[in-house]
Amino acid sequence: MLHAEHPSIRPLLLKGCFGLERESLRVDEDGFLAQTDHPFAGDEHIVRDFCENQTEINTPVCASAAEAMEALRQCDRRMQQTLRALPRREYLWPFSNPPYIRNEADVPVARFVGDEASKTAYREYLSDRYGRYKMTFSGIHVNYSFADELLRADFALSGEADFDAYRDRLYVDLAEQAAAYGWLLVAVTAASPLMDSSFVEKGTFDGDTFTGMASVRCSEMGYWNSFAPIFDYSNVRAYADGIQKYVDDGLLRFPTELYYPVRLKPRGQNRLDTLREQGVDHIELRMVDLNPLAPAGLEERDLLFAQMFLVWLASVPGTKLAAKDQVQAVQNFKNAARYDLKTVKILLPDGTVCPVADAALQVLDRMDAFYRDFPEELRAVLAFERDKFLDAENRYAWKIRRAFGGGFVKKGMELARQRQEEA
Repeated sequence: MLHAEHPSIRPLLLKGCFGLERESLRVDEDGFLAQTDHPFAGDEHIVRDFCENQTEINTPVCASAAEAMEALRQCDRRMQQTLRALPRREYLWPFSNPPYIRNEADVPVARFVGDEASKTAYREYLSDRYGRYKMTFSGIHVNYSFADELLRADFALSGEADFDAYRDRLYVDLAEQAAAYGWLLVAVTAASPLMDSSFVEKGTFDGDTFTGMASVRCSEMGYWNSFAPIFDYSNVRAYADGIQKYVDDGLLRFPTELYYPVRLKPRGQNRLDTLREQGVDHIELRMVDLNPLAPAGLEERDLLFAQMFLVWLASVPGTKLAAKDQVQAVQNFKNAARYDLKTVKILLPDGTVCPVADAALQVLDRMDAFYRDFPEELRAVLAFERDKFLDAENRYAWKIRRAFGGGFVKKGMELARQRQEEA
């Protein structure tokens, strides 16, 4: 736990590094998934995700939320300009839920060759196990690490002898608390209430489908395994060994198949043995929807809030999660993906059961007290998030359902064209 109230630590709390991953689908002018090859070869920051027409931005590591957002915007501009210049112009679909899908052939597995051919084989396995439709869900992953300056200063106050062990312990504890409270990030960033009817009924197009979810990809319909994972948060090796056991038992083919909203990442290659040997480099938050209301798909205040949220979690006493608590944590994530957060409830670590909206306000009140002496522009971020629970009309999903209902794909394509012209 960070010594957040210590005068040498408090000014350093919000020093950290960001890396953003943004997935999005390429579409043709009619709103169908593009069937062309990945057109961004040679750009190390623009790659393919599951399918050939699903692009992913990987920003460089950035020293602030503002810098990360600018890196995201620059990559987005390059993508838009490339798509605009194609012989048959393409667009970036601005939503987490896909547009028209005729069948699984519309979702061609990403084509890797040579030394990378195993990536295609892995995607074929995922296709067989989960179906390609689910793999079209797109979102944003936020990677965050505490600044070395902050960690070194806090380590000096800890009385511990091993800095690497101290850092790993801090991140493992943070992952446990993010599992307990990460549902809040689902609730504040949910932005995918609508789907085209072709997702649920083959050959039926232009029918808006509303499932009662604000974020389909974070709901029961989204990215989850067939089991609720139980993690061992004793230390980083136990954490990695627990994931490996799911592979050994045949529940997962590879560790990367573990679809969980929170992950710990190592320094170096993303492998469990690297995590064990090299330790934790950063934490990854995987539950953020694409926000079509923001030009680059992400509202900067939400990114700042994610940072403030992680710092707060690392600075307050946490709760150890028993197996039953971890199972409940999975359900909390799914419940927070619902559209009406005043009726659906979650179970908090202290045993309190209450509507998601009420629980969110409780957490935000605690965060507001924690950041009591920080600049007003940062506290305004908390007020921005609080307003989403005081009035549901302020939530992205509610705004999107109102603005894009009655012709989801057609209206979405109008926005896609607008975003390309703006770039």
